[in-house]
Amino acid sequence: MDSVFPGFSTMLYTLAGGGTLCGVAALVLLIVSTATDFWMQYRYSGSLANQGLWRFCINHKCHAHTITVAFWDATRAFMLLAVLSCFAGVVLGLSAFTNGTKNRRVRTGGIALVLSGFLALLALAIYTGVTVTFFGKRFLDWRFSWSYILGWVAIILAFAAGVFQLCAYQRTTAEPAPSNNQDT
Repeated sequence: MDSVFPGFSTMLYTLAGGGTLCGVAALVLLIVSTATDFWMQYRYSGSLANQGLWRFCINHKCHAHTITVAFWDATRAFMLLAVLSCFAGVVLGLSAFTNGTKNRRVRTGGIALVLSGFLALLALAIYTGVTVTFFGKRFLDWRFSWSYILGWVAIILAFAAGVFQLCAYQRTTAEPAPSNNQDT
């Protein structure tokens, strides 16, 4: 195929490799975002405080969330599902380098990465909506923090990774069939 379209397979591996690289970066950011306690920072009784999905900290003393709030549970669930989906997409994307980009696992990996981005988007949308309407009124001096921001960056990377892998797969299925020029 390279004799007809020079550099074609290199371009496909670049797309698949770019998708895998973005997927790995998205996976790392999703894990860090989900696990850390800096989704929101605020002042509580004159002290600096921050909270994550699992616990809140006041003056560097951290405590598990003691109340069960549906929005935290939904955000946690969607973020964990996003991490699992992203992991699956990265593993499937790595198969592009062992089995070639024509493998259907590349397409499935791309779909898993797009799904990961969508799940993280749902998680952050829920968290944003509740934080702005509830915590925004409760605490006057508050702001979203770096864990939350990493989640948004991870969404962009997960979507990009999925699109790259889907494009790599699509380009292989769009290859023209080798011509059978036999003179009789």
